[in-house]
Amino acid sequence: MQPFTVHNGLCATLSRNDVDTDQIVPKQFLKRTDKDSYGEACFFAWRYDDEMHPKPDFELNSPRYAGASVLVTGQNFGCGSSREHAAWALLGYGFRVVVAPTFADIFRTNALQNGLLPVALTAEEVELLSRRARSEDGYRVKVDLQTQSVSDSHGHVADFEMEEFWRECLLEGLDPISMAVKREAEISAYERRRSPLLPRTTAIAGAAAEGV
Repeated sequence: MQPFTVHNGLCATLSRNDVDTDQIVPKQFLKRTDKDSYGEACFFAWRYDDEMHPKPDFELNSPRYAGASVLVTGQNFGCGSSREHAAWALLGYGFRVVVAPTFADIFRTNALQNGLLPVALTAEEVELLSRRARSEDGYRVKVDLQTQSVSDSHGHVADFEMEEFWRECLLEGLDPISMAVKREAEISAYERRRSPLLPRTTAIAGAAAEGV
């Protein structure tokens, strides 16, 4: 997973609430096994007509948003099914950051463990970014995970919250499994110190054979 520290990116806006995971990546694409191939499926039904021509009325098809890596969108983004493919599709499209007032919990977790940063800002702050993305060509924002802030060339700065565990994972480019492997020595030391009388989630050696 690519580490995330500071990202400067072109900002695109998708001013819709309740964008669900089936809209982000339709079900017909879910059979693919290579998660790096999902970029073309991102917002597929919204991006293309029946003859595979880009729909001119879809916001992200605007030439001004070509190469955008920061998506600003509405509340409850990523609702619907729990498909992790939604995060893969957004990353494959080129987004590193999604800014919204709220996110669906499962989508947020899937995004974080794949290196896509979900940034929750107030509705007023999101509207400000959206308005500038719509009205200014080449509108860019700086997303700094170290300071947990989003800023632009106008001097606007908005702070966001991030759990320390996920912040550490993203800064180091490690998913939760890799983070656990990194701390294997600490985990082993803890297990050695832990009282054998406390509950366990694994069988004690020989206990299974004895029927314990």
